[in-house]
This record gives sequence, C-alpha cells and structure tokens, in this order.
Amino acid sequence: MTDTDTPTAKPTKYFADQFDDEEVLFLFRHHPIVMRKGLIFGMLGPLVGVLPAAIHPAYGMSVFFEGLGFGALLGLIIFFPSWIGWYFSVFIVTDQRFIQIKQKGLFTRSVSDIGLHQLQSVSYEVAGIQETLLGFGTILMRTYVGDVTIRDVHHPAKIQKKIVGILRDLGISTGNFPGSAAYLTENNEEITETQAT
Repeated sequence: MTDTDTPTAKPTKYFADQFDDEEVLFLFRHHPIVMRKGLIFGMLGPLVGVLPAAIHPAYGMSVFFEGLGFGALLGLIIFFPSWIGWYFSVFIVTDQRFIQIKQKGLFTRSVSDIGLHQLQSVSYEVAGIQETLLGFGTILMRTYVGDVTIRDVHHPAKIQKKIVGILRDLGISTGNFPGSAAYLTENNEEITETQAT
C-alpha cells in the first residue's frame, strides 16, 4: 500500500456549520448568571409542591415528601429551557471567523458569523458591583459592518486577551483603520499642519 492509497482522515467537526478547512481555536459561553431567571422560577416548584401539606398538616409527612418530589421535578422542568439557552449559546473563534450561536429556549436558534479580517478592535467592560464581584462583563467587537456586543461574559478580560492573541498570531492587525487612535492621531497631525500653513 503506497502513501497515495492511505485514506485521509476527515478533520473533526465541532459544530454543524464548520468548514472542512477550518480549525476551532477558542470557544466560550455566557456567565451562568444568565440562568438566574429560570433558577428563581424553578425554585418556586418545590414551594408549590409542599403547599398542600402546609395548608392541611393532617395529610402527614408522606404527602409532604411526595409534594416535595413533585415540586422538585416541576422546578427542573421550569429551569430546563434556561439551561438549554445557556449551554447551547456559544461563541466560537476559528482560524477564519467569529461565530455567534444564540439559543433561546428549545426551538429558537440564530447563528451569525464575522470574518476575522473584519474585526477592527476587541474591548471589554466590567461595570457595577455585581459584575465585579461575580466576574462577568461585556465584550465589544468593532467591525467594518457594525458593532457586536456580547453581554454577561465570564472573565471578559481573559477572553478579550485570548481573542486579541489569536488575531495577532494569525497576523490580523487591528491598527490603522478609520476611528482608531493611530489613524486619528495621523489625521489630526495632518489637519494641524494644514491649519498652520
């Protein structure tokens, strides 16, 4: 058997829309805080389950524990769509593009992607005591076609540094473009020189 006869291994696909020649470099999700609404409503399940035993104590402990079990199951069912939305909403950086997959509930999914060469800058913001204490924030990506804002991201400083590092490793410059500090400084110097003459 010669080298030309050996079967070539197909590259591993990590998501459905991945190109054959595309390599996944980094993946991140929202902070688990995005599930707080589902968790709060899910916690009401056990409370509803034990209400019959609380209203009529004569029912006994068996009704209490059956209600607690039923309430816990109800709480999990209420919480499940929030978990699905968090787990399947991912942000993927490949060697070619940035992909944003948003899952809302069980039946709504949206996918958008931006070529890495279109990224102008990547910055982050941690605002407020809740974001500071729990370690989440917002990442802002400026592109030639508009801004991409990703809220409630876990460790935004680390993620921003990782994305900028990937861009640098791929040789993609986020330097002199209209609106950048270097571009504005160069143009302001030209304007000042023109006004001086």
